[in-house]
Amino acid sequence: MATYAVQIPSGSTNGRMVKVAATATPGTLIHTAHATAVDEIYIWAVNTDTTARKLTIEFGGTTPPDDLIEMTIQPECGPVLVVDGVRVTGGVAIRAFAATANVINILSNVNRIT
Repeated sequence: MATYAVQIPSGSTNGRMVKVAATATPGTLIHTAHATAVDEIYIWAVNTDTTARKLTIEFGGTTPPDDLIEMTIQPECGPVLVVDGVRVTGGVAIRAFAATANVINILSNVNRIT
């Protein structure tokens, strides 16, 4: 039977939101998946700006459309669900960049499955 253990995303400090500073690839690190276990990740975005901003999530690479999730986050809005329980492993790095630096914050939840 599988075991689930809640993890703090590796890009977060003590479980706090991660501010998306990057405006191009490679994005700001959100989480690096475990090398052998499976990490199930949920990501929410908060737009603190007064203008809608495009957010790009990179799953282990930068090739469109294979590795990217793109979404426009409305102003002064959030948390908005962006990733709903995607499972990754093998040290895959999950990163994010936005149209403008430091206005989108990322909340994430990681369940490690062993």
